[in-house]
Amino acid sequence: MAELAIERLSLRFGGLTVLDGVSLAVEAGELFALIGPNGAGKTSVLNCVSGIYRGEGAIRFRGDDIAGREPHLIARLGLARTFQHGELFAQMSVLDNLLTGRHARIRTNPLAEMLFLPSVRREEVRHREAVERIIDFVELERYRYAPVAGLPFRIQKIVGFARALSLEPTILLLDEPFSALDVLTAETIRTDLLDLWIERRLPIRSMLLVTHNIEEAVLMCDRILIFSSNPGRVAGEIEVGFAHPRNRLDEAFRQMVDDIYAKMTARPTVGATEHLPKLQLGSRLAPVSTNVISGLIETVAAPPYLGKADLPELARNLQLEIDELFPVAEILHHLGFAEIKEGDITLNAAARNFAEFDTQTRKEIFAHHLLASVPLAQHIKRVLDERPGHQAPRVRFEQELEDHLSDAAAEETLDAVVDWARYAEIFAYDDQAEMFSLEDPTG
Repeated sequence: MAELAIERLSLRFGGLTVLDGVSLAVEAGELFALIGPNGAGKTSVLNCVSGIYRGEGAIRFRGDDIAGREPHLIARLGLARTFQHGELFAQMSVLDNLLTGRHARIRTNPLAEMLFLPSVRREEVRHREAVERIIDFVELERYRYAPVAGLPFRIQKIVGFARALSLEPTILLLDEPFSALDVLTAETIRTDLLDLWIERRLPIRSMLLVTHNIEEAVLMCDRILIFSSNPGRVAGEIEVGFAHPRNRLDEAFRQMVDDIYAKMTARPTVGATEHLPKLQLGSRLAPVSTNVISGLIETVAAPPYLGKADLPELARNLQLEIDELFPVAEILHHLGFAEIKEGDITLNAAARNFAEFDTQTRKEIFAHHLLASVPLAQHIKRVLDERPGHQAPRVRFEQELEDHLSDAAAEETLDAVVDWARYAEIFAYDDQAEMFSLEDPTG
């Protein structure tokens, strides 16, 4: 019997499908990873498991269906999780945050709490000692009595990680636990956690890790589930057969990282040609700046790539993670500047010309590709052309997008097109008035 089994999990918010038929099983003694691009629903899976979201489908913890239960009841069964943004008691100290979580787990019997039974008091003493050991483990000694609200975000991430460990869960759900840490701190905690796990010095029986870092997943995990996005679906599964400790420089390790990149960039095929779905008016667009777009074109056009680059190698050389590199590469594809296939990005002639020309010529090339490739940009330009005053409020286009996207996704998508259109000098946008126009409002 699997420690955690998810069967055909789907999640919808209004007309937006976030997860579509996701199934997985985490076995005892297994470290399991979920990876995929932004919008793939990886965090939503953890939210469903921990009771924050209620989806459709079965979620079984050691055979017991926990779908739809309240978060605090699921936590008492032995599941704990970290959060990307902390989710801590801001005015409480680091120590009290850890003790509060532990206290809620221990005192499950109101009568025992009221009578202060010795067994409960002994348990609280034992876990106070366990909390102190965890504080030492993650090197939070100097922050022990500091209010969380005054700590840097990096330290708050460590506190959230420590609080999850303090619950001594059966299954630990890790949501980007190392993403906001500096390289040295992340490597130290990751290595120490792996050592404790391998040596079975933790009560945790299984871990489910959400990460955007492919190397991290291969370094830590026994199995990796690859998600595709919009909506989140399982696109593939990789079994990692390497013994611990693992060597990032090993040829087999590097080949597995490359294979995962290739799987994540694979798309449905028509004949022999791979392609990304063509953009629609309601397609979600990543808010990638024109500076970043230009920078990637220049990088891939220059030596040593000369127009074609292996995405894993490019990510390593630029020190980027999946959610930083993939959106830029996909935007280049959508704008008609590049092709993505089998983990490679290849620039076309238009992109090579873009890299060589002056700023004004670049803007003209970009404007042509933007209007030819992005329906939302076409739509805004057409509305402005047709209106007598050549103006239109932002809310008009946001409401149209919200028929297809969440409020946040609609806002990001519109912001992306505003940035690109300003660069291309197709139309203007007044931030204060929230008004589009064909003339520069400051001119």
